[in-house]
Amino acid sequence: MMQAFRNAAKPVVLIITITFLAWMVFDLSGLSGNGGGLLTKTSVGSVNGEAVDVRVYQEAVQNAITERQKAESRSLGIEEIEQIRNEVWNQFIQSAVLKTEIERRHITANADEIAAYIMNAPLPELRSDPNFQTNGQFDVMKYQRWLSSPIGQQAVPFLEARYKDEILRAKLFRNITADIYLSDAALWERFRDERETVTIELAPFIGRNIVPDSAVSATDTEIEAYYKANAKEFERPETAFLSFLAVPRRLDASDSAAAKARAEALVAELRGGADFAELATRESSDGSAQNGGELGTMGRGQTVPAFDAAMFSLPLNTISDPVQTEFGWHIIQVKSRTADSATARHILIPVELAGTHRDQVDAQTDSLESIAAERLDPAVLDTAARVLKLPIGQAAPVQEGTRVLVGTAVIPDAGVWAFQAKVGETSPVIEGEEANYVFRVDSVHKAGTPPLAQVRDAVRSRVLDGKKDERAKAMAETFRREVTTGGRSFTEAAATLGVPTRAFGPFPRINPPLPNPKLVGVAFGLPVNGTSKVLDTDDGVYVIRVTAKAAADSATFLREQDALRADAIRGAREERVRLFLQALQKAAVIKDERAEVFKTAAQLEAEAPVVPVTQ
Repeated sequence: MMQAFRNAAKPVVLIITITFLAWMVFDLSGLSGNGGGLLTKTSVGSVNGEAVDVRVYQEAVQNAITERQKAESRSLGIEEIEQIRNEVWNQFIQSAVLKTEIERRHITANADEIAAYIMNAPLPELRSDPNFQTNGQFDVMKYQRWLSSPIGQQAVPFLEARYKDEILRAKLFRNITADIYLSDAALWERFRDERETVTIELAPFIGRNIVPDSAVSATDTEIEAYYKANAKEFERPETAFLSFLAVPRRLDASDSAAAKARAEALVAELRGGADFAELATRESSDGSAQNGGELGTMGRGQTVPAFDAAMFSLPLNTISDPVQTEFGWHIIQVKSRTADSATARHILIPVELAGTHRDQVDAQTDSLESIAAERLDPAVLDTAARVLKLPIGQAAPVQEGTRVLVGTAVIPDAGVWAFQAKVGETSPVIEGEEANYVFRVDSVHKAGTPPLAQVRDAVRSRVLDGKKDERAKAMAETFRREVTTGGRSFTEAAATLGVPTRAFGPFPRINPPLPNPKLVGVAFGLPVNGTSKVLDTDDGVYVIRVTAKAAADSATFLREQDALRADAIRGAREERVRLFLQALQKAAVIKDERAEVFKTAAQLEAEAPVVPVTQ
């Protein structure tokens, strides 16, 4: 059968990009074991001793970036690019460990198997190809005719590679999930966990909330003893300390006036006969633009007050004057209305930097960029501060994997850049909501446990919290006695101690509203009107009272048993595969050298060879 696919081979006209990339990953990266591949041996790391070629990895990353940018119609920031790099890296790791495991288990796929899959199980991207559809539905006859054509024949080698990989993985996953079976008892337990519900009252005794600071104290000896016994609690990831210059870009009255003027010009166009939907699609800044500004039917009070007032007072089918809200300036047309609802469409013109104000911000940002951005010399930030008369600020210490905070503002990209940069290096211009920034890495503290002097306040807080928790536990014991033997209601006893109570439920064991599994377990173990013991957990001390229970319906279980079993087995298999992949990756010897290969613009510029100037 496979020979029949190949016998009419002509020059390749159709390239299946994703399959070609998969081939490159294995055959050019060195992961295939074929002597290191055709490209250079420069690598971004290795998996179980097999190198991952830098150019293959780069190409995979660039393809992913291009697809994301195309899908979102915008360029990506540093954070997003780093996320894609990590996702692609994880895909390389997964491909490598799966290939090794498939070989270890001697799993194979023969030519006839692959041919049958190619003929009868088209790839998703081929099923969605308009060339293989009739009246919007996949047409297997068109697909099979294409396979037999000269053009289709040239795609066969790429299809073989793709299908072989998928068949081998499918066989591996079947091997590791073949023993999964759910007995009737196990299935009932799962059904019960999803359908049985409980309703509870809960009294939380959280020491830091109910015990005043004045009631506890901590000595130096206690602080030092706690630090020695619990040093791991204070371990920190790598932390960077950053300075910055900021060019403010806060909006002012001139920006609002410019947005209003733009909205007024659009009102004039609409009243002159312009098509509302066309203008909305072109000009509106919110999600309704793609629907010609249509908002559908909204109830009274459903929108912000100014918009709501206009929507319920405008004459039908007229064009409003610009209406200002916190989102910008709206042009509204109400198409129909009742006493309680209205159907409307709008065009939203946001308030943005505009005119002279925007020119000033842009000019100052350009100067900041030319003087200080993307340099290895730390002094350039000080120079820019003097020239531009901007104060140097200090960001909050940023830990690896988190975002930079400037005051209460969360700044994108800077947190990722900080751990790619060297001490003293400055960032590219990074746009925040309220300003454009250039950051400088002043110092980096390596991951580990800092000395007591640096975390003394945090240790003292833990000691005090521990003493507060002991007092809270005693209060909880008093509360429980009042409820169980003192004749007082749950709510009354809690109010006497100044402790709030909350009702939860009805809720099942699966996805309960309480994140604490100990509380959930106790709730389902108590009878109706039963009160728990004092529950000392990691996040606080609690007492629970069960107010109602509802059992799972056994008749429904018997009626839905087959479907429930199929769904449960599918879920169990997916979970088994997930854990299996996790274990493979954990056991793999992975060397990640990407940081040595991918450098910031400033580092690359500094490493570039100096070209001598000829006279």
